[in-house]
Parts: sequence; structure tokens; C-alpha cells
Amino acid sequence: MTCQKNLMPAPGELDIPALKAKYLAERDKRLRKEGGEQYVRPTDDLSDNYAHDPFTPVAERAPVVEDLDVAILGGGFSGILAGHHLWKQGVKNVRNIDHAGGFGGVWYWNRYPGVQCDNDAYCYLPLLEEMGWMPSKKFSDGWEIQEYCDMMAERFELKDKALFHTLVESITWDETIKRWHVKTNRGDDLRARFVVMAGGVMNMPKLPGIPGIHDFKGKMFHTSRWEHDYSGGSWKAPELTRLADKRVAIVGTGATAVQAIPYLAKYAKQLYVLQRTPSNVDERPNPPTDPDWAASLKPGWQQERMANFHRGAQMMFLPGEPDLICDIWTEISRNLEMELAEDGHPQLSLEDLMARRDVIDFQVMERLRRRVDAIVEDKDTAEILKPWFRFMCKRPLSNNEYYAAFNQPNVKLIDVSPTQGVERMTETGFVADGVEYEVDLMVFASGFEVTSELKRRWGIDTVEGQDGLSIYDHWENGPSTFHGVTTDQFPGMFYMGYIQGATNSSTTEQFGRQAEHIAFMIGETVRRGASTFTATKQGVEGYVQHCRENEVDMSAFQNECTPSYFNNEGEKNPKWALFKGYVAGWDAFRDMLADWRKNPELPGVAFEN
Repeated sequence: MTCQKNLMPAPGELDIPALKAKYLAERDKRLRKEGGEQYVRPTDDLSDNYAHDPFTPVAERAPVVEDLDVAILGGGFSGILAGHHLWKQGVKNVRNIDHAGGFGGVWYWNRYPGVQCDNDAYCYLPLLEEMGWMPSKKFSDGWEIQEYCDMMAERFELKDKALFHTLVESITWDETIKRWHVKTNRGDDLRARFVVMAGGVMNMPKLPGIPGIHDFKGKMFHTSRWEHDYSGGSWKAPELTRLADKRVAIVGTGATAVQAIPYLAKYAKQLYVLQRTPSNVDERPNPPTDPDWAASLKPGWQQERMANFHRGAQMMFLPGEPDLICDIWTEISRNLEMELAEDGHPQLSLEDLMARRDVIDFQVMERLRRRVDAIVEDKDTAEILKPWFRFMCKRPLSNNEYYAAFNQPNVKLIDVSPTQGVERMTETGFVADGVEYEVDLMVFASGFEVTSELKRRWGIDTVEGQDGLSIYDHWENGPSTFHGVTTDQFPGMFYMGYIQGATNSSTTEQFGRQAEHIAFMIGETVRRGASTFTATKQGVEGYVQHCRENEVDMSAFQNECTPSYFNNEGEKNPKWALFKGYVAGWDAFRDMLADWRKNPELPGVAFEN
């Protein structure tokens, strides 16, 4: 595939200083002093809507009380990849524990109409070569991804041992037996040598803290708990016929809402879209997988493609490197490479290079705003839908039906930015700008607890290591880890996610490499005949210092961005920032970990017999 350069406005058409001022003004309209606290955990009568599983009946079972090598907390891609790499290390006495009714993680829970991955499936779905499997198209449907997760779990001998519909209530270290007690709401007591916290970054739904939310007498649910019995249709056939006589409101216009709104618009009697901040939404090229192309791929193709995607999404392609992805994620880098090639790849300082990239950023965002004008017929509505921020201030999105949905007479866009969110809810609907709207269904497309406090994200009251130390106290000021995956005073406990170290543009590649590193540490403990493994205090302090010395300061860019989970809702220097830069980059970080694994002394950790 040869990517074409999208038609963009010329730099001379743009008043970049004026655009910068506009971006800041739009940011300031949406900043809230509560930051991430503007969202709430489901409580009281709402908790049943989120703790329960509307998709799979709960099967009765006896409590499990046993000794176990590894308890993996999570059954999504993180948990499956942890199991896979442990399997490769010969460690198979493991159990995945998840509150869902099956494998898939966010792909188990997200069954809203139109759900697809929103970046290249050939990169996103891990281990395609090992599994001998290919997605059916560039952006896979959610049900296909969940089925793939299930296939992986079956292949890696995880499926029959998993404990589903099970909530972990406490994890405590028992020094007398050198094991963790993992206790659950099903009466289980798993005495595990090792624990892997593999809950992912999108496992806990969040709700906007709208005043009066408990007063509403109609139907409401979060998109990750979609109730097809109410809407009609199914996961694979989202025909929402039961909404034909319903007035529906959806809160949010992010990645989920952009996919669901065209279906709600098609079937609902009336749809109100409540938007605080618009998204940048491009067209979605989603062709079916070409069997001839798939047959032509050489071994190692997926790692090559993921590396290409990472360079394109992060900063820039190598000189002369083609863009294998060809979508919104890589557009800026693609355009930059084409411009540099036209100029004969001049030697530029980093400052000059970034300046050229910044201009393209403004060009691409203006192209996307003009796309709104070209599709949305009502000019006032089009103006509200335009994104006024830098390209990576929010997750880049693509959808071919989203903007056209606002041309339908039954769809009304309501800008709630003046009140920084929905004003309040009533027994019969919601209030925006002083006007009450009656609705039958309220849908919350408000996302997940991504960068909030750790206890809120994990949902586990007690996680205690040596001497009763709580992980929440140990990390009160943010994470302090060894290699981003373990910490001192918590023997044999490991963490997956965006914690400390370099990041990869592909979430599953990031988690897969963490799983590989964790599995090595566990496998090495077993090979050495040790009872457990721990990071030393000196090892943790040394690694934290290394990260500080190699951290790229992204605060200036993030503080200019409109509030989103990318910058923890506008909070300055958040403890749990999602993406912290690592100056040497992903490849250097991977090499550092690989070199450490080759060192027989394994400095920074200790094995206890």
C-alpha cells in the first residue's frame, strides 16, 4: 500500500499565533478545579449496574482454597499475555481471576453498538504469527477481538483454570509461608507465590458526577454495561429496534461515543448528544483483509509493522521508510517524511525538526475542522463539533458515519462546555443551560478510571506487603518501581500498565514486553530453587533515579491541552500520568531490560531460599 498525502491547507493559510490563543481559550473553558474528581465511582443504587455482568449468568461454585504458583489478576490482553509468557517459561500452575464472565477484559465488557478497535488491528492484536490468525479487517469488531482473546486463552492453557465473576477483596503477604493470600468475594483463599496485577488501564467504569444522578427515574447505563434487552439488537447485530419510541441522551463524544452515536441516531426516536469537548474524527479506511497480502507476509512481519506504527505515531519515520499504517495515527509523521524527502532529507536540528512537525500539526487539525464543515449541514452544529486543540491532546479517532449523524432531524447536539458538563439530572431527564430535556434513556460514554488514584482504579481495599505495608501508602506520591514492573517490600508482586519507563504506541506490545520481563523474573526464581523474589530498596531507588534522569518533560504540552484522560483532566504534574516520555526511546529501553536479563547477577533484585 502506498499512502497519499492528505490535502491540507497551506501554512500560509493559517494564523498559527491566533490558533494557539484559540486552543488555550477553549482549554480554559473546560478546566475544572476538581480535575479527575469530577468523575465518580458507582455507588449505592448505581453500583449494581456496574458490579454485575449483564452478559453472562453467574455460575455457582465452591470456594477455591489452594496453593498456587501465580495468581494473575485480570483476563484481558494483559492477563492473557502474562499467562502466555509464563507458559513459555514452563510456569503453568496459574489462575486468571476476573470479575467478568470470560476472557477479553475491556473487549468482554464493551458490547455497545459499533464497537471496534480504533487503531490498526494488525498491530493491536498480539501474537498473530504465533497464533496463525489474522483479523478480518483493518479495524476489528469488538466481538472478533473478544473471540481472539478466548482463542489465546485456550491455546495457552488458561481457560479451564480461570476464576470468573470473582472480585478480589484483599491481597496480603504471609511471611510465615512466603506467599500471598488472595481473597475474593467468592470465599477463595489462593496462597500464591507470585501475584501479577494485570487489570489493564480500562477496567473500572467511571461516571460523571452529575448532580441529581440518583433522582433520575428512567433507564441509564454505562456503555461498558450495554443492555441489549432494553435497546434491542445484539453485540454482533446492533439493530436497536426497541429504541424506536425512546428519547435517548448520551453523555460524551470520545472514542466510544463516536462509534455508538451513529447507531443511536439511526434507531432512537430522539437523540441528544451531550458534548463537553469535541474529538478529532477523520475518515476510517477499513478494508477487509486481503488474502493475497496476508499470504505474502514474511516471518517477523508483525514486529516490523508494530515498530513502523510506533515510529509513525510517536515522532517520525526513518528517512525513506514507508508508512505501513496509512491512517490518522501516523498522518503527521507521514506528511513530515514526505516534506523532508522533497527537500532531500536536510540535516536539521531537533528544534527545527520539531518546528516543522508543529506546523503540520496545525495543518492536520485545520484539515479535520474543514472536514466537519464539509459534512455537517447546520453551521452552528458544525462549529460546536470542531476540535480546537493540538493533535495528540485527545485520542485521534476515525469514523465514517459520525458527523453525518448530526444531519438527521432526530439528533440534537448540546454543548455543555459552558457549564463544564451536564448541569444536573432530574426525575425525568437532564438540564443543560437552564433547559430541561425529558429522556427515557441516559447513556454514559464517560470512559474508565485511567489515571485516577490507584485504589480507585484497582478497586481492591487491601493490598499489603511485608510488615503490613499498604501499596497505597508505599506509592502515596506515585510509583517507585524496579523496571516498571515490581517494587521493594512486595515480594513476588508484579504490575502491568503505564507505570515507569518507556512507552510503546501499541498498548498490547507494551504489555507483552512487560509480561515477558515479569515471566523471566518468575521463571528465574523457580530455576534457582528460591522461595520468592523481591526488588531491593537500592534497586528501586536506582531505577527511579534513572527514570528521572531520562524523563522527557511533557508538562508544557500537556498543560496546554484541553482536559482529557491524556492529561488527567488538566491536572498539573499528576502522580499517575499516563504517558511519561523516556528520552532514549522504546528500543533503548527494551535493550536495557534484555541486557539485564542476560546478566547472571541480576543486580537490583534478591532471591530468598
